[in-house]
Amino acid sequence: MTRAVPESAEGFRKAVVLAAGEGSRMRTPQADVALTPEQEEAASRGWKALMPINGRPFLDYILSALADAGFDRVCIVMGPDHEQLRARYRDAPPERLTLSFQTQPQSLGTADALLQTESFAGGEEFLLVHADNYYLPRTLQITHRLKGPGLVGFRRDRLLKGGNITPERIANCALLEVDAEAYLTAIHEKPGGEVLQGLPDPVWLSMSCWRFGPGIFDACRQVALSERGEYEVPDAVTIAMRDFGERFRMLACEDTVLDLSSRRNVPEVEQLLSETAVIL
Repeated sequence: MTRAVPESAEGFRKAVVLAAGEGSRMRTPQADVALTPEQEEAASRGWKALMPINGRPFLDYILSALADAGFDRVCIVMGPDHEQLRARYRDAPPERLTLSFQTQPQSLGTADALLQTESFAGGEEFLLVHADNYYLPRTLQITHRLKGPGLVGFRRDRLLKGGNITPERIANCALLEVDAEAYLTAIHEKPGGEVLQGLPDPVWLSMSCWRFGPGIFDACRQVALSERGEYEVPDAVTIAMRDFGERFRMLACEDTVLDLSSRRNVPEVEQLLSETAVIL
C-alpha cells in the first residue's frame, strides 16, 4: 500500500533525522517502569531510534510520518556504535523512502551532527527532526508552507495536552521570541521552569522541527561549545540571524509531540501510538 505525496512537497523532499545521541537519560534505570526484555536491551544501550514500540522500532513511526508528509529522501545521522541501526534498514529497506546514513564520530552536539549531512543536503533546503520525537504527519507537512528557512513553533499549553510532554520536559525546550510578522528574533535554549512559569500564554517553544537552507552549515562551523560542552543547533541559528542576516519564520502549531527521552516514556508512547499505522 502506498500513499499519495502531497503536491506541496515538490522541491522540498529531503529530511535529516538526528539519531546520534548517547541516550544518557534512556540508559538511566527506573525501577518502577516495566519494559519487555527487548525494550530493556534497547534502553540499556541508549538506542531510542531502535526502541521497540508495538513490535517495531520507534524510528519506523518517524519515517512513516515523514513519507506521509511528502519527504522521500532521508539522511539518518547515527553514532559510531549504532551499526545495528543501519543494518535494520539494509535488511528491510523502506519502499516509500530512500535512506542514507552519516556517522557522527563523536557525540559533540546537534550542530556537529548536522554538519555531517552537508553533502546529503547538496545545497537544497531540507527538514531537520530528532529521532526521539514523533511529530504528526500534518505537523511536518506545514513546513512546506515556508518560503525559506523557518521552524514549527509549538504552544506550551497545547504541548501539555493529548501527548506525554510534561512541565519538566517543557523546561528543557527552547523558548522562542518572534516579531509581529512571526519571524524569529531570539531563541533561548533550556530557559528553565521558573522562567516559563512567569510568561503568559501563548508561549512558543521549539521541538526541533526546522526547515533549513545551505546557510545553516556555515553557521554550524562558527558555533562555540555551549556550557554543556556541545555544539548546538540553536546557537547556529542565532549566528545565522546575527552574522549572516538569515531570517527564520515561525509557523504556529497547536499539535503536540511525543517524546521518547527516558524509559518512563516507553509505555506512554507505546500506548499513544497503538493505533498508528506505519507504512514504509
